[in-house]
Amino acid sequence: MSARTLPSRLALAAGATLALGLLGGCASTVSAGDVEEQITSQLTEQVGTEPENVDCPDDLEAEEGATTTCTLEADGEEYDVAIEVTGVDGDNVNFSIQVADQPN
Repeated sequence: MSARTLPSRLALAAGATLALGLLGGCASTVSAGDVEEQITSQLTEQVGTEPENVDCPDDLEAEEGATTTCTLEADGEEYDVAIEVTGVDGDNVNFSIQVADQPN
């Protein structure tokens, strides 16, 4: 795969939904680090190449409709990654991942 194909393939991750365990059992957030790990894992699985870096500035509130914007680096360019909680079921937080079509 050439270096230029990764950004165009990132769009394949749009709409992916993941589940995370809440920290501390009754916590109301998911740590930024856990979100970063799940983004990296999901994109690597779907695209076949691991992003160079994923950074989420804040923890993710465990509340349906909560959002945060992370960034990822791929092929030397930075992309926004929109995260939205789509549901909370017990200790699991489901969220969607939407990678921007164009770099910042």
